[in-house]
Amino acid sequence: MAKFKIKAYLKESYDELKHKTSWPTWSELQSSAIVVSVASLIIALVVFAMDKSLGSLLEQFYKLF
Repeated sequence: MAKFKIKAYLKESYDELKHKTSWPTWSELQSSAIVVSVASLIIALVVFAMDKSLGSLLEQFYKLF
């Protein structure tokens, strides 16, 4: 019984991916990848700046003791 359910699930999944899903064009995919790359770089730079500034702040704080 479970074998038929798995087979039906796989058939329906394939049908949905093949006929009902809209896939992005190559240019849409490239522009999305660029947006994600730029956003990731900006977030990494912000985290780096926060890490360095808080590290310096804690270093100064620890020098007081």
